[in-house]
Amino acid sequence: MTNRIKKYYDELIQKPILTSFLVFGILAIIILALSMPYYLADFDNIYMNVLAEAHGMLFDILIIGILLFWLRNIGEEKQRISQFLDEIDDFRMWESDEAAFRNVGNIKRLNRHGVFNIDLVGCYLKKTNLSGINLNSSNLNTADLSNAVLIEANLSKTRMNQTSFENSNLNHADLTDSFASGTNFKDAFMIKSNLHGAFLIKADFENGFLMEANLSNCSLEEASFENTNLYKANFTGATGLTIEQLSKAKSLYLASFDPDLQVQLEEHFPDLIG
Repeated sequence: MTNRIKKYYDELIQKPILTSFLVFGILAIIILALSMPYYLADFDNIYMNVLAEAHGMLFDILIIGILLFWLRNIGEEKQRISQFLDEIDDFRMWESDEAAFRNVGNIKRLNRHGVFNIDLVGCYLKKTNLSGINLNSSNLNTADLSNAVLIEANLSKTRMNQTSFENSNLNHADLTDSFASGTNFKDAFMIKSNLHGAFLIKADFENGFLMEANLSNCSLEEASFENTNLYKANFTGATGLTIEQLSKAKSLYLASFDPDLQVQLEEHFPDLIG
């Protein structure tokens, strides 16, 4: 008998809706039975009290219900965000197509939840499509984004030191005020990309395409522009830039420089800028 009761009890607690109805039914019978003498003696007064309590209950449902719904949504959203971040952490340093696919999915989901500052240090994102993605102020240090597509991506104020963008498409991307020291931009397409104010010390743009790119006010000490197309690129205000670096470029036609550097280029390398 004891085992049978325990079995029924275990089955019951696994069905919360049925349990709630049973509790409600039992309590209703008890309360109605105890209140029956008052119903018979003074029904009108009981009726008025019930209506007053009903109005209070409606107000409680309106206020408390909305509050609980709002808090539940916030809690669920934070839980989902934490789950996406945990999955990125799980796939960190894992170099595989599956890891890249999972990472991109989680990044896009985080963006939909308004999260842009993401820790992607060492993540594998090779050959992925991140066009239009927002990674403002994220950390991409040492990540692998070679052969990736990042057209119109927002990478402003992003840390991407020692990151690989080799053969990637960064056309129209926003890299303003980013930190990209020692970053690999070999063979990358960066047409009309905005790198204003970026730290590009020892960055490698070899064989890259930076036509009409904005590199104004950048830090370019020891950056490599060997065989790079810099047609109409803007270098005004850039620091650490020398004619030795620019002399190895494929084209400087219509590029903009500070007056002193412009004079040196016209004097020593007129074919590059002409």
